[in-house]
Amino acid sequence: MKIVLQLVAAVVVLLVLALAVLVTLNWAPPRSVESLTERWAPEPSKFIEISGMQVHVRDEGRRDDPVPLVLLHGTSASLHTWEGVVEALKPQRRVISLDLPGFGLTGPFPDGNYRMSHYVEFLSTLLDRLDVERAVLIGNSFGGQLAWEMALDQPKRVERLVLIDAAGYPRQSTSVPIGFKLAGVPGLAPLMTNILPRRLVESSTRSVYGDPDEVTPELVDRYYELTLREGNREALRERFKQVPALDNTARIALIQTPTLIIWGGRDGLIPPLNARRFQSDIAGSELVMFEDLGHVPQEEAPLRVAEAIRAFLLQP
Repeated sequence: MKIVLQLVAAVVVLLVLALAVLVTLNWAPPRSVESLTERWAPEPSKFIEISGMQVHVRDEGRRDDPVPLVLLHGTSASLHTWEGVVEALKPQRRVISLDLPGFGLTGPFPDGNYRMSHYVEFLSTLLDRLDVERAVLIGNSFGGQLAWEMALDQPKRVERLVLIDAAGYPRQSTSVPIGFKLAGVPGLAPLMTNILPRRLVESSTRSVYGDPDEVTPELVDRYYELTLREGNREALRERFKQVPALDNTARIALIQTPTLIIWGGRDGLIPPLNARRFQSDIAGSELVMFEDLGHVPQEEAPLRVAEAIRAFLLQP
């Protein structure tokens, strides 16, 4: 009996030591925005104060463009996801990208409200600050939902829509980033506030690419470090609670704004079936399907996505 107890005690000690090593290796407490700014907010980045937040914005391209392009990223992303698209489009157009509240360097809403109506109000305020009366909204994933919600709530401000693997219907996902799954488990909140395995971020990023081998260490660095920005992990959990994936078919069918739908044929998070639902529900909309790409086509193949956008904008 004594030997058995000794063995049990030894196993417990080993498990505790293993857990301690695991925590130590993956210890990642929140980082201040100041510690991240030098690397992730070089020129032409700037910060605009809105509702107690310092919103990270880049405003590039032609200053005489009467209808700028406004680029809205998806969950756990940042304005950096659009860099290749911006480079391709800014010689002809004014292009505005930003870190939405709860993500990137902008960080959380001070009031903790992550409902879509609050995001629409925020976006309207930002456009006012930038003297943009009317814009083309281009959104990926969650940013796509914000774009079409804005087009419905303030149609006079939205000239055209580009929805890239946009949210709006139940997802029927075949591949969900593990980080999203963990963010939806309330009991893990205290742990995840200070622990973030870099391999988890790498796995999540690879899962949204059509070709996972295109995910570089530098790309993982960006997603990892910006997730560590103080308040972002808590904001992600709150947004998942406050903005569930509902069936918005009836609402989407009300959209009258000219719309281009761009999708990755290998998107396992929001499958191509949803692209066809958007096309069916939005009268007169067009669909461009890139069969080899995943959930973030603008990141995987920015020149191809930019060309599709450019062709759409040239239409009368």
